[in-house]
Amino acid sequence: MLQRIFTYTGWKLLRLATLLIAIGIISFILVSNSPIDPIQAYIGADMMRVGPEQRQLITEYWGLDLPPLERFVQWVKALLHGNLGTSMIHRMPVADVIRERFASSVSLLAFSWAVAGLLGFTAGIVAAMNKDKWADRLIKWYCYMLASTPTFWMGLLLLMVFAVWLGWLPVGLGVPAGVLDEQVTWADRIEHMVLPALTLSIVGIAPIALHTRQKLIDVLASDYVLFARARGEQGFLLFRRHGLRNIALPAVSLHFASFSELFGGSVLAEQVFSYPGLGQATVEAGLRGDVPLLLGIVLFSALFVFAGNLIADVFYRLADPRLREGRLLL
Repeated sequence: MLQRIFTYTGWKLLRLATLLIAIGIISFILVSNSPIDPIQAYIGADMMRVGPEQRQLITEYWGLDLPPLERFVQWVKALLHGNLGTSMIHRMPVADVIRERFASSVSLLAFSWAVAGLLGFTAGIVAAMNKDKWADRLIKWYCYMLASTPTFWMGLLLLMVFAVWLGWLPVGLGVPAGVLDEQVTWADRIEHMVLPALTLSIVGIAPIALHTRQKLIDVLASDYVLFARARGEQGFLLFRRHGLRNIALPAVSLHFASFSELFGGSVLAEQVFSYPGLGQATVEAGLRGDVPLLLGIVLFSALFVFAGNLIADVFYRLADPRLREGRLLL
């Protein structure tokens, strides 16, 4: 058993290493060929006041005068020593920027992920237990509509309704404007987090609800469920005994694997609400040509998504004895 665990862990680490190498190479090539001039984006509105000599000094300071291959080698060497570089925008280490911004995003991501999972799982169960009835049609209409709804559009709609028209919630930002950090309360942070978290939750419900609905419909049509119905089981008792265990594991696995969609949605949601998280930092780094920060966030997001898939695999193996006792799925 111990050897299987070591083998499984070794394969996962090897996959992670190859994933990071591939993402690092592809990302560096794409960033190097970006039409955005990092020096011009770095200087900004003062471009007319900066002479060629100063521009050359800035280029040399950030190492942008070197050939792409040499810059890539230097970046990899620094990366192997745990140094992600220095952000051109924030003038601080990239690792510190990611740590600070992710601390703001983690509560947003966790809340929206949990709400989307619970509501989606519940909606899928209700739809399947009431197949072809009004509740099922209503849930399917909701899911199909949101499955094709862009995150930023949903964010703008919620912003317009709850912040502009009704005035119930703040328009944006992570904390009230003009308030010192030590004076900001948890209630203020939660109030500013509601709309972006609600945006991610509403969009994230559809995949888990549709998957759970179809899986439960297949289970309810199986032979052993038909036999249970013949014995008099029905309603919630039938679902608890024969349906819940068969749909819970696939739903959990799918929801953990949705970390990539969650992170991608947070980029758009945080941009709409000017929420100071990692998603907004990604957009800012891309538009202003902050190459070190953008590459650091890309690698971090790859680790984030990989962690979600790994947690799903581990949870599945712990919950399903057939995977613990059988052959390892490498």
